[in-house]
Amino acid sequence: MCEIYDAHEDVISRVKERMVDEDQYSELAEFFKIFGNPTRLKILSLLAVEDLCVCDICDTLNLNQTTVSNQLRILRANNIVKYQKEGKMARYSLTDLHIEMIYKIGLEHILE
Repeated sequence: MCEIYDAHEDVISRVKERMVDEDQYSELAEFFKIFGNPTRLKILSLLAVEDLCVCDICDTLNLNQTTVSNQLRILRANNIVKYQKEGKMARYSLTDLHIEMIYKIGLEHILE
């Protein structure tokens, strides 16, 4: 806490220039909420290793197909994962490297 209040206008001006608009902060907050569910994080951890079908995710995490499908639907709706149809099967993957990096950096942070 400052002992005397003396705003530094040059500093305030510099940091204000780098702020994004309110809508972007709201979007970012919603994006980070997606990572606030342990089941979704487990799914992301698997997909960071390899693309998988729903059955493989279910068996690996010992979860039923409804649970996994619901979480994948949320992840797809938020552009976190994508899928590719292979016949009757769908193989899920992370949408891009950014998602993997967010997961890995978060994990690295809590393991420090």
